[in-house]
Amino acid sequence: TARDLPAPNALVLDLLIVACRVSEVACLRWSDVTSSDGTIKDEIRLLADMTKNAQARTVFVSSKLKSELQAYADHARCINRCFPFFYSQKSFREGFSANSLTQTIALLYSGAGLEGASSHSGRRTFLTNLANKNTPIHLLKTLAGHRSISTTAAYLYSNPSLLKAAVELA
Repeated sequence: TARDLPAPNALVLDLLIVACRVSEVACLRWSDVTSSDGTIKDEIRLLADMTKNAQARTVFVSSKLKSELQAYADHARCINRCFPFFYSQKSFREGFSANSLTQTIALLYSGAGLEGASSHSGRRTFLTNLANKNTPIHLLKTLAGHRSISTTAAYLYSNPSLLKAAVELA
């Protein structure tokens, strides 16, 4: 039923939470996310012209996100794999610009009462959560598509309970 389908806005947020940048989500096409048989790919390959630093990278799709994307894809039934995966209200042939998608996300967060949240919050949360689970920083760097570990380190937030636990280790 339509009630069981994830909303496109929720899927956009979910993609941001797997370390995609808003500009990368905005430029996704059906062919980037789905195979020719309509199934969701295990990996989304972002070409160099789709990324901030003009360096191709791979976004790995969790089984949960894959299931949600598949439900959306089955419902949307795209007729042209070159069309945007997330389309604007104007037309299914026109995707979001990075700016319009950023504004949409800001409205979603504001409507949910999340002050200070931005389109980058998902990336930051994703990387911080993995770091807090002792994921090596070189893996975080790769998942984020950063060129430098120092860039990745700037995303990580140490919460007070983790800092206290670290002090107790001494």
